[in-house]
Formats: sequence, C-alpha cells, structure tokens
Amino acid sequence: MDPARPLHPDSLLLHADDALHDGTSMTPPIPWSATFTAADADAFARMASEPMHPAYYTRYGNPLHRRVAKVVAELEGAQDGLVAASGMGAIATVAMGLLRCGDRVVAQRNHYMGTTRLLSDVLARFGVDADFVEQTDTGAFARALERPAAMVMLESPTNPDCSLTDLAAVSRLAHDAGATVVVDNTFATPLNQRPLSLGADLVVHSATKYLGGHHDLTAGVVVGDATTLERLWATQIVLGATLSPMDAWLLLRGLRTLALRVARINASALAVARALDAHPAVASVSYPGLERHPQHALALAQMSGFGGVMGIRLKAGYADTAAFVAGLRLARHAVSLGGVDSLVVHAAAM
Repeated sequence: MDPARPLHPDSLLLHADDALHDGTSMTPPIPWSATFTAADADAFARMASEPMHPAYYTRYGNPLHRRVAKVVAELEGAQDGLVAASGMGAIATVAMGLLRCGDRVVAQRNHYMGTTRLLSDVLARFGVDADFVEQTDTGAFARALERPAAMVMLESPTNPDCSLTDLAAVSRLAHDAGATVVVDNTFATPLNQRPLSLGADLVVHSATKYLGGHHDLTAGVVVGDATTLERLWATQIVLGATLSPMDAWLLLRGLRTLALRVARINASALAVARALDAHPAVASVSYPGLERHPQHALALAQMSGFGGVMGIRLKAGYADTAAFVAGLRLARHAVSLGGVDSLVVHAAAM
C-alpha cells in the first residue's frame, strides 16, 4: 500500500491514532491518573511548558485525549483537536478563547439552546454582543456582516426542524468581513459533512451524540488549525472542562464503529422519513434527505448523508400527540441523539 495515499474515512476511524499506540495492547490502557511523573527536573520543565502535553496533568491533557482528538481531527481534515467534558465545554472554550469585550458575533436564530444562552446571556455579561439571523437566508448573514464581527457561529442541520445553513456561502461572507467561522457539526458527523472543506475555520461536536454513539458518555471536541487550537487549549485549562479518562476511552471505542453506525442510521432514517411522509396522520416531515424538503438541493450539495434526526408534525393536537409519543413501542422518550436507541421528544411539552 502506498504510504502517501490518504486513508478512507472508515480506515481513519481505526488507524488515525496509530502513531500514538503503545505498540502492545490492542485496546488502549486507561491512564487513571490526575498527574504524571517526570524523570528529572529538565523533563518536568518540558512537560509543564509544552502545550497539550499528553502526560503532565490530566486537566492539561491525557494520553487518551490526544488519541481521540487525533481521530476526529483527521476525519474533519483538521490539523489538530481538543476534547472537553461536553459539547458545551467545547463551544464555551472556543467562545471564551477567541472573543473579548467589545466583539460581536453573528449567529443563527435556531441553535442548540445551550449555544444560544451562551451567546445571549453569558457572553453578554462580558461585553460580547450577538446578533441572531435566519439561517436559511444567506442574505441575512450578508446584511449582518456589513457591521464588524469577530465570529460567525453556525450549526447545520439544526434541531428539530433540520434547517440547513449554506456553509460555503456564509463562510465566504464571513471571511470577507474578517470573521472566524465556527460550525457545530454534531447533527451531521464528519462522515456526512466536512465544514472545513466548505470554508469553516473551526468545527465543534457534542461527542455525546453520534461520535460516542451509545448514550453512555458526555464529551465535546473542537478541531481546526494547530495555532488556534494551542490558543484554545490555554483557555480550556483555565475553564477546567476536562474530559475524564474513562469517557475518553469510551469515546475512542465509539469512534471505531462510527462508519457502520452512520451508514445504517442514514439508511434507516431516510426509510422512516419516507414512510411517515406518506402516512395520512402526518402533516409534515422535516428531513433534508426528502426531496420535498425546501433545502434538499443544498443538502445534496454539502452533505453526503442526512443523519438520523427529523421533525414530525402530526395532524393532531397536544393531547393526541402526547398519546402518540407515549404509545410508541420501540422509541424511548428521552433527549439526545446518535446512540443505539431511537429517541423521541414531544417538542411542545418542552
């Protein structure tokens, strides 16, 4: 095999971290240690001063952190990555690491609620302004970027209506305005969409979802260029959103099967969406893989698969919809996504 030939994403999931393998165990050992020893004073000084050192102090980095970050970075086509204790830990690290008092962020009206609260409440208390625009209207981004902005925060697809943002077009507008583009790629996964190739600067994931894949961990990942990641690491070690070694191990294990799971999820979700779309009791189904989705053409242009989340509107009121959800045989009533169980949320009840 040509060693210079790029690996297929399916192979990257298994081999992107080979250089960090200890050479003996098939599965990585879990370094259950908050701190790590040094051979002498010089070695200790190097460990303490080297950014993202994998074996100095676990808040600064852990060997398993580096392996997970390497796999996700390679999948996204990024130079480097960081892991965090949750998706919001990753997003907060990006925001707090790159923004300062007086900066302005342009974001979507439809974001994960934690991201919206971070931008509209937490950062506002530190002098960062956020303007929210309609994500399906690229012109709205253009108008918002007529005023100076430091960052454009994007998420595509979004929950629960599966609206899309034209990542390439908005990235061009943002860069023309001198803004950094951050994309939450949780709902797509790197196997269905690669925002960096569409012009984004940083990509974040709630790895609790598809990347972990089993509803048994919370984690976040941010990937991008090495210089920016080193800057974000300096912020993260102060914020303390540290991923535990056990969750890092579970996440690495989950990543190994991501390609198989996403392929099945894509196929199953499209079949379910088509069946529901044809059902007389269903008013509408919002899923970008459906031809009637208003942004289906954009989905085909920037995605290779459409994921496992859809919004369903029944021809029923609140009580009948609640009864429908309660009567489902296999889907469990719980928040989150991307695991081995199908989950359902009655949005109106929230």
